[in-house]
Amino acid sequence: MFNETFGCMVFNENVMKAHLRDATYTKMMKIRKEGMPMDPEIADEVAEAMKEWAVEKGATHYTHWFQPMTGITAEKHTSFLERGRDGEPILSFSGKALIKGESDASSFPSGGIRATFEARGFTVWDPTSDAFIKENTLCIPTAFCSFNGAVLDKKTPLLRSIEALNRQALRVLDILGEHPNYVYPTAGLEQEYFLINKSDYAKRTDLILTGRTLFGTVTPKGQILADHYTGSIRPRVKKFMEDLDEELWQLGVYSQTEHNEAAPCQHEMAPIYARVNIAIDNNQITMETMKKVADRHGFVCLLHEKPFAGINGSGKHNNWSLSTDGGDNIFHPGRHPETNDRFLLFLAAVVRAVDDYQDLLRISVASAGNDHRLGGNEAPPAIISMYLGNRLTVLVDALIHGTDPAQALSDAVASVGRLPHGERGGDDRNRTSPFAFTGNRFEFRMPGSSENVSCTNYILNTIVAESLRVYADRLAPFAGRRDLHDELMKLVTEELKAHERIFFDGNGYGSAWMAEAKERGLCNFRSTPEAFIHYDDAKNVELFRTHGILSVEEIEARKNIGLTEYSKIVNIEANTMLLITDKEIIPAAIRAGSEMARGIESKSALGLNVDHERKILNRINEHVRALCLNNEKIADSASIRIEDPEQAGMHTYRNTIPLMEEERRLVDELEVMIDKKYWPYPDYTDLLYYV
Repeated sequence: MFNETFGCMVFNENVMKAHLRDATYTKMMKIRKEGMPMDPEIADEVAEAMKEWAVEKGATHYTHWFQPMTGITAEKHTSFLERGRDGEPILSFSGKALIKGESDASSFPSGGIRATFEARGFTVWDPTSDAFIKENTLCIPTAFCSFNGAVLDKKTPLLRSIEALNRQALRVLDILGEHPNYVYPTAGLEQEYFLINKSDYAKRTDLILTGRTLFGTVTPKGQILADHYTGSIRPRVKKFMEDLDEELWQLGVYSQTEHNEAAPCQHEMAPIYARVNIAIDNNQITMETMKKVADRHGFVCLLHEKPFAGINGSGKHNNWSLSTDGGDNIFHPGRHPETNDRFLLFLAAVVRAVDDYQDLLRISVASAGNDHRLGGNEAPPAIISMYLGNRLTVLVDALIHGTDPAQALSDAVASVGRLPHGERGGDDRNRTSPFAFTGNRFEFRMPGSSENVSCTNYILNTIVAESLRVYADRLAPFAGRRDLHDELMKLVTEELKAHERIFFDGNGYGSAWMAEAKERGLCNFRSTPEAFIHYDDAKNVELFRTHGILSVEEIEARKNIGLTEYSKIVNIEANTMLLITDKEIIPAAIRAGSEMARGIESKSALGLNVDHERKILNRINEHVRALCLNNEKIADSASIRIEDPEQAGMHTYRNTIPLMEEERRLVDELEVMIDKKYWPYPDYTDLLYYV
């Protein structure tokens, strides 16, 4: 089955080989794998081959598929149909149309990088990613820029960062006597999500408008028993997963693992790792496909980071590594990492990068949704730290303190013992760690489930490239010399000592860690605005400038977009709260209270004691009154218009968010007091425990 259907809707290398001349195919491979510039001379042949293949598969249109700063994908469909010279209809697709397209850029977020009247935007083909067919449309992955060349998308900085990382990694490897053609980052993106009934979703205004429940009390069961995690999958959900796999496989996505996650109705899908830009394209396809397949099965797929209070939220673990063109994983430590110079040097590069650019890593996962998730018992805290696992922690500790690393590792193995089949326990999984080494890669656990992780990865690529640049400059004079190893180990030891504060293997949720992290001088940006204001710090501007990733103007634009998006999302949520409380909650409470009052009056006339009922009625009335007053405050706070994105973001965080938290407290307490027959929408039990 796999051989027949896998990748059948993808214009991949096998399809290219079958449809292109040998010389053209060879050029395309150099373009895709070695970063060679696009050759316009072969564009027409590639375009014709794409069109013929797509039409055979039933495609009637094509689109330049791009990733604007909205975080989702965008597309404008154009038919292959054209008028021939004799007036008859023909199918046509030129190399020019393949390489470059034009889209109206006026309504996409630009962060002030272009004026509204400068409406033109251009899409440029990314030949390193595979084109694919979605429904009846050939989707061509592209970058997106403004009329004056400014970057307006998430893919362009990622592609630039891949090349920057390749450039610096090759410099280091050349010094070490290794000469691959190129080095590329890989990513495996574990995707968490919730499935709920479409019929219940339709009754929740908050889910429809914001993607999360703004109100709702925790169910008595929740995830306390941990019986959902990797438990038996519901038949309906299993059918959804089977259909999802089938569609993803056709689109060339290596969907491999699926299971129930910790929270009720929560699940996870994990693919096999791929080159980072392809992995991100595939993840965007995955999220869109999840929603479409869910709809066919009577579900709604929720990708919000925290759709339900009191139970786990959803993340997207970013498993990142580096490989050479020969498939050699640079972060494979081997049986004796203490003697693996390349591994130790690249490990030190990541340690330096994570410590020096904690702020950028936090920025890369900052969003209104993820603010609710980080620090909960399903996600790492907002403080960046690194966990290396048992074996590497012992090794690094020995290097820092000048003891024999080989002996330290031997002692550690002797004390820990061996796992079944004689395997060493090289690492374990501290789930509270934001950035952990897990055998042969680094798992960054902070990204949110709905996030386009292009930003996460272009920042990760760039900060590691910077470390490697510094190391290459330092080690270049020692290339080919006998004392290269000694200088390398001296450098590694110095770096590990200098950045020792970033290592932490304890409980990231504890209050003690918060205090200790502050003493160490680590960043703790608890909200999106607190993080984003550091985007254009001088050191970050210099980093992006040095490696040609973003200009000062483009950095400022991204900062403004992030802050503005945060304020808009929170204000949408605030106004949705007002809509629900005014139109649904307060009327329901009044109806329930009125019936209760009539009952109290009837019982009182019979001489019965109604003190308890009066207390409940008084509490309902007090909560309705408090809600009305709080609504006025929320409306006032949300209506304030502040032009400066930084000030607007901080106002939203400091003023609107606390009022929303109070609103939720009042409504959730009312939910417990009022008979369910009056409650206007499905509660958590209805949503999470369907059949």
